[in-house]
Amino acid sequence: MAEEFLRKLGGDRFTVQSAGLEPGTLNPVVIEALKEEGIDITGKAPVTVRDLIAAGRKFDYIITVCDEASAERCPVFPGGGRRLHWGFPDPSGFDGSPEEKLAGTREVRDRIKQTVADWLAGPPWHP
Repeated sequence: MAEEFLRKLGGDRFTVQSAGLEPGTLNPVVIEALKEEGIDITGKAPVTVRDLIAAGRKFDYIITVCDEASAERCPVFPGGGRRLHWGFPDPSGFDGSPEEKLAGTREVRDRIKQTVADWLAGPPWHP
């Protein structure tokens, strides 16, 4: 979600890429929550940190969004880049009815969107 909001709110100021530790499928609840914001990630292929390292990718900023409270492992990305951490709960771990999962995912989505907007509006950064 952070990738999509940075792309949407940051426009062409950034080349944005996200990656996880384990390859998997996209969470359908996240797909639905982002569609409510006019963002369609249907069919997007997940990328792993290992893929980016193998491709020799370099970044100006490396932003992790893993939830340290749940002991989720945050990826370590070698190489340059200023490191930022924005901890958010992982919607794939939400329990409850489909409506409760969507409500929780919306809360995380809205927090991520606000965090990205605040970062973009904050002190100067140099992509």
